[in-house]
Amino acid sequence: MDDDLLAARLEALDEALRPLGSLVVAFSGGADSAFLLAAATRALGPASVVAATAVSPSLATHELDAAASFAAGLGVRHETPRTDEMSREGYRANAGDRCYFCKAELLDVLRPLADRLGIGHVATGTNADDAVAGFRPGIRAAAERGALTPLRDAGFTKAQVRAASRAWGLPTWDKPALACLSSRVAYGVAITPQRLVRVDQAEVALRAALDRAGVAVRDLRVRDLGDRARVEVDAELAGWLAGRPDLLACVEGFAAVEVDPRGFRSGSMNEALEAPTPASPRRL
Repeated sequence: MDDDLLAARLEALDEALRPLGSLVVAFSGGADSAFLLAAATRALGPASVVAATAVSPSLATHELDAAASFAAGLGVRHETPRTDEMSREGYRANAGDRCYFCKAELLDVLRPLADRLGIGHVATGTNADDAVAGFRPGIRAAAERGALTPLRDAGFTKAQVRAASRAWGLPTWDKPALACLSSRVAYGVAITPQRLVRVDQAEVALRAALDRAGVAVRDLRVRDLGDRARVEVDAELAGWLAGRPDLLACVEGFAAVEVDPRGFRSGSMNEALEAPTPASPRRL
């Protein structure tokens, strides 16, 4: 990590945040939004910053308490508005643009919240890597609603977010990638509250089973493929877990459970969108 470059980007971020006066941060609890929240608190002071964590069936149960604890540690107000993604047909349909409707719902809730609190700006934790990561309809939805992206604008990559977070002593510096529960459901399979609860309970149960077995796991996803579940874990554990049906038995509610031999891959559901087809061959 280039220390001079990181210092320059920290300075650019601070200079961008200070003129805002006050800010609502869309705070999922992940590394990016946590770092942005900390940076905003440093630039503006805790009284001028609000962390807003949207509560809905797509939020993993264990994330809300962690987000509240982090915000309290910074001394900032923590709001937990409810969002209703399920009311949006495009979200329920779960086509490739599902994230557009999710982010639209989030910003359509946070903007009135900011207005009620007398705060002029809302920001997301989008980083510079996100902006070039390919298909990200959620970024478009947020931009259409005027959300700021200070990390992206300052050029912060994910690695730089983690490096700066570690330097500041933030507990989220090495937090595994975080995504909503809907990201576990295969495109084309309708999103329902029951599906999200099933995935959430399966992940919690499998993590607990691995912990009881004395196995440390960093990344774990239970992907809902409709009638069956596909488990992704750290690549070095995939083969071992496939041979442990006693542990996989805690993934309940599916007709079958399999382990992806390739291991965890962030955004693996997008691979189906990116695969070439006869109608649209991949260009080389």
